Amino acid sequence: MKKLQNQKGFTLIEMLIVLLVITVLLLITIPNVTKHNSSIQKKGCEGLVNMVQAQVTAFKIDHNKTPTIDDLMREGYLKGSEPPVCPNGSKVNITASGEVTATNSE
Repeated sequence: MKKLQNQKGFTLIEMLIVLLVITVLLLITIPNVTKHNSSIQKKGCEGLVNMVQAQVTAFKIDHNKTPTIDDLMREGYLKGSEPPVCPNGSKVNITASGEVTATNSE
C-alpha cells in the first residue's frame, strides 16, 4: 500500500474556510450595490434632464422660441427615434416656459 502522506492538495477544512471567506465577502458586497442602485438612477435622470435643458437653451438661441421634445428631435438637438426617458422610467417634459422636468409615467 502506498502512503497518502506525500500527496499534495487542499484539505476539506481548507476548502470550507475559503468558501466561508467568499460567502462573507458576498454578504457584505451585494447589499451595498443594491442600496446604491436608486441613487445611481436618480443621478442618471438628473444628468439627462440637464442635457435636455442645455439643448432647449441652444434651440431657444437658434430659433427664438421654446421647443417641444418633438421639435428638439426633428431639428437634431436630440438623437434617437424615441423621446428621452430616465433610467428609472420617468419621462422628460418641457414646460411652456422652457424648463425641463422628469415625471413618473404612472
